[in-house]
Amino acid sequence: MRFTSLVIELIRARPRLVVGLVVALQAVLWLTVSLILYRSPPGDLATVLALGREYRVGTDLGPPLAFWVADIAFRAAGNHMFGVYLLAQLCSIVTFWTLYLLARAAVGGQQAVLAVLLTLTVLAFSAPGLEFGPLVLARPLWALLLLHSWQLIGQNRRNAWFAWSLDAGLLLLTTSAAIVLIALVMVFALTTARGRRILMSFDALFAFSVIIVLALPYLIWLIRADELVLPHLPPIAGLSSRAVHGAKLFGGLLLASLGIAIVSAFNSPWFVRSQDEAPIIFRPPVDPLARDFVYFFAFAPAVIGCLISALFSLDHVVGGTGIVLLMSGLAVVVACGDLIHLRRQQILRTVWAAMIVAPAAGVIAATLFVPWTTASEVTTSLPATAIGRFFDDSFQRRTNRRLSAVSGDAELATLISLSPTRPHLFLAATPERTPWFNLDKFNQTGGVVVWRASDTDGTPPPAIARLFPGLAPEVPQTFDRLVNGRQPLLRVGWAIVRPKGP
Repeated sequence: MRFTSLVIELIRARPRLVVGLVVALQAVLWLTVSLILYRSPPGDLATVLALGREYRVGTDLGPPLAFWVADIAFRAAGNHMFGVYLLAQLCSIVTFWTLYLLARAAVGGQQAVLAVLLTLTVLAFSAPGLEFGPLVLARPLWALLLLHSWQLIGQNRRNAWFAWSLDAGLLLLTTSAAIVLIALVMVFALTTARGRRILMSFDALFAFSVIIVLALPYLIWLIRADELVLPHLPPIAGLSSRAVHGAKLFGGLLLASLGIAIVSAFNSPWFVRSQDEAPIIFRPPVDPLARDFVYFFAFAPAVIGCLISALFSLDHVVGGTGIVLLMSGLAVVVACGDLIHLRRQQILRTVWAAMIVAPAAGVIAATLFVPWTTASEVTTSLPATAIGRFFDDSFQRRTNRRLSAVSGDAELATLISLSPTRPHLFLAATPERTPWFNLDKFNQTGGVVVWRASDTDGTPPPAIARLFPGLAPEVPQTFDRLVNGRQPLLRVGWAIVRPKGP
């Protein structure tokens, strides 16, 4: 007797319900981990918020939209990180739901579920879940751009032009890789008869006008900041080392796709007595243009991204792993044919769930056990809220003013900039990164200078003492991490620069 699990029946009968449940459960998983374990923001999220607080049109980290949106979410949540974590998960939900809609248009609803499930195994390991920033915000915009591109090229839906122009314009305001991604869409359109016909219409001219209007403020900033220049090509002698670097980046993408290979291996027909007993997920024949569309955007962004990153010695693939591998699961489903057998159903469910939960389990293990086994510090265990409130209160008691600026150690100063008063971040060692503040303004408005103290005297390091001559250090303040383990208490040296004038 053939046995079909409830999950298979749900995929066949209610594919949208399955996608919604899976994506929502993953979001709840990461939100729960963040609320329980994270005492400070992961990755560069604190820097994103510090830059977003200034509402600059452009920064050295790229276009401004992600920084603005992060600050809005942070303020909307009452200056709590939950708002930004929730925003990151909403981006993830929109990304996978848009991918489902695109996959449904190509392979039907049932196999579209499989494409989403396979892509989840890729992005769970390779893309940050809570570190909101340009790479996270760009993922749903890229997915929407692909969906609307297919509606224009494959389905000849002229009403998708306005949505396409919004996607492209917002993507240009989000990541510097947008030029490359939009160029890839143009290249694919020009290689097909339908695409060339679409691009010759009046609607295309209107769409490109909308894009220019959206991106114009950032373009003006690039011109004024002398950033609108072509990067210098590397010398011929250095191309070999850059080729090796590009190969490593491409190998990293293959490693990130290992989840698809594992699931495919467990679903292989090897050692299966009867293939007829496996349930089948059916799809209608795939349009040849849809097949080309899926394969092109599954491979071209990864290959081009690795080539550009290798050529200019970038430390990550242009666009980010979450973007260049977004279509990988759908490409595998398209390659599997019209009938996909799901063998070893219980094992498949267990293996897939383990790969989805593994990154969160790794975060839990690192937070709880790493401090007991090594001397390395888990950055998300730093008590950002307690640190910020202490220096807010100390400055206000000493000067009868709200804390307006913070400087010194970059990591500690960035965390303090998230305190309730939201002081300006001033990186005195690299002032070009914080152009909204300078040393004269810092001395005028006053602020707090912080550093990691190595003793109870709180003597500032030579670099900080040289930047801020005449500092009068206070008694260092100690803080407990979430798990101290074998590490000493966090000792923060600090000094107040008193404001001048009224």
